[in-house]
Amino acid sequence: MAAPRLFTLERDTDITGISGTGTVADGVVWPDGTVSIRWRGERPSTVFWESLEHAEHVHGHQGATRFVWTDAPKES
Repeated sequence: MAAPRLFTLERDTDITGISGTGTVADGVVWPDGTVSIRWRGERPSTVFWESLEHAEHVHGHQGATRFVWTDAPKES
């Protein structure tokens, strides 16, 4: 089984006007493929997704937000 992978959400343009720009969240892809995202800011929250693809579909804002790996992939 693969190890968890860590990432940040880097927002270049704040389309919604809510979370700002720069590093707006921290996340993990769990070994089973599910994703947890912890939002930074004045009102932090945590959300869960079935897959990274689902999280990118909602939060990627058509490229305005990038999912950036912060760790090296680990060998299984």
